[in-house]
Amino acid sequence: MPAPTLPAPSAAPPAHRRTVRLTVVLLFAAWLVDYADRLVINLVLPSIGVEFDLDRTQQGFVVSAFFLAYALCQIPGGMLADRFGGRRVTLWALLAWSVFTALTGFAWSFAVLLALRFAFGVAEGVFPPAAMKVLVERTRPEERMGANGTVMSSNAIAAVITPLAVAPLVAVFGWRSAFWSTAALGLLALVAVRRWLPAPLPRGTDGPAPGGDGAQAAAASPPLREVLRKGVLWRFSLMMFGYNTIIWGLNTWVPSYLGEEHGVSLTAAGALVAVPALAAATATVLGGRLSDRLGGHHRKVIVPGMAVSAAALLLMANTPSLTGFVVFGTLAVFAASLAYMPIFAVPMSGLAPEYVGVGGAVIIVGGQVAGIVAPPVMGALADAFSFQVAFGFLVLGAVIAAVMSCLTPQDATAFRAVADRAPRSPSPAKESA
Repeated sequence: MPAPTLPAPSAAPPAHRRTVRLTVVLLFAAWLVDYADRLVINLVLPSIGVEFDLDRTQQGFVVSAFFLAYALCQIPGGMLADRFGGRRVTLWALLAWSVFTALTGFAWSFAVLLALRFAFGVAEGVFPPAAMKVLVERTRPEERMGANGTVMSSNAIAAVITPLAVAPLVAVFGWRSAFWSTAALGLLALVAVRRWLPAPLPRGTDGPAPGGDGAQAAAASPPLREVLRKGVLWRFSLMMFGYNTIIWGLNTWVPSYLGEEHGVSLTAAGALVAVPALAAATATVLGGRLSDRLGGHHRKVIVPGMAVSAAALLLMANTPSLTGFVVFGTLAVFAASLAYMPIFAVPMSGLAPEYVGVGGAVIIVGGQVAGIVAPPVMGALADAFSFQVAFGFLVLGAVIAAVMSCLTPQDATAFRAVADRAPRSPSPAKESA
C-alpha cells in the first residue's frame, strides 16, 4: 500500500509541511484501524449467524447496534474534543475501542454480542469529531480538504485490505480471531499517535497556540445549543445519510449475497469486495481534490455522481451475472464515493474553528443513522422478498444525497450567511450558485 501523500503549498515553511504530513499519516493509520474494526463484522456475519442461529433481520441488528451508539456519541464526542482537545479524545477512543473489539471475540450469545457492539460503537463514536479537530488544528484552510480527503481515503483502503486479510484468517482460526487481531492493531495506532502527533499550529495560522490542545479549546468551546440550532448543518447531515445508506447497505450485505446466491467462498468474496473498495479509495481522494479546486459547489460533483450511482445500483440489483454484479457495484460505489469529501467541504471551510468538533459531528450523525437503518431494513427486505429488492432500496440514498446537495449553500460565504442568520429571520440568504 503506498504511503498517503499530500501536496503542500509552496509557500508553506518546512516545519509546517512536516506537521501536515505527519498528522495526515497518523490520522490515516488511526482511521484505517477504525474502519477495519467496523468492517470485520460484515465479513464474519454469516459465521455468527450460523453459530447463534440468527436470521438476516437479527444479523442486521448486530450491525445496527454499533451504529446506534456511534450516532449517539458523535455530538458528545465533538463536545469532548472542543472541551479537552482533539488529541486527548482521540487517544481515549483508540484505547477504548481496542478493548471492546477484543472482548467481541469472547461473545457467547446474541444478547452479549449486541451489548458489546453497542459499547464498541460508543468508543468509536467519539473519534471522528476528535480526529477532525486534530486535523483542523494542524492545517490551513486552503489545504484542509485535500488533507482530509487523503486521511479519509483510509476508509476505502481498509475496505480493500480487511477482506483480503480477514477472510483467510477466519477460514483457519475462526471468526473470533479477526476481532483479536484488529484490537492489536488499534493498540499500535494508539502508541503511534501518542508518540508522534505534532503540536497544533500557533494562533494566526487558523489553529490554537501550542499547548492549547485542551484548556484553550475549552475556553473557546461554544454552547451546544448554539451549534445544534444551525439548521443548515442538518441538511448536510441528511446528505451524509443518503451517501452512507449506499455504502453501509453494500458493505453489510454483499458478502452474504455472494455466498448465498452465487456460492462464493468467504476468501473469494473478500477478493471480490476489494474491487469496489479500491474504486472507493480512488474516488474519495479525487472528491477531496475536486472540493479544493471548486471551492465548494458540491452539487456539481454530487448530483451527477449520485445519478450514475443510482443507475448502476439498479443494474447491479437486477443482473443475474456475478461479473455484472461486481462491475455495476464497483461503478455505483465509485460514483457515490466522489460525494464523500464534497459533503464536508463547505461546512468545514465555513465553520469557525471553535465550532468544528460539534459541527462535524452533526454531519457525521446522518451517516451513522444510515448505518442504523440500512442493515436491518435490507435484511428484512431480503427475508420477505429478495436480495434484488434489498439492493434496489439503496437508490433512495442516492436520491436523498442529490436533493440535499441542491438545498444547501454552495460555498463558505453562503454557508456563513445562512448559519449566522437569526433563527426567526424571514428572509433566506442568497446562496451562491
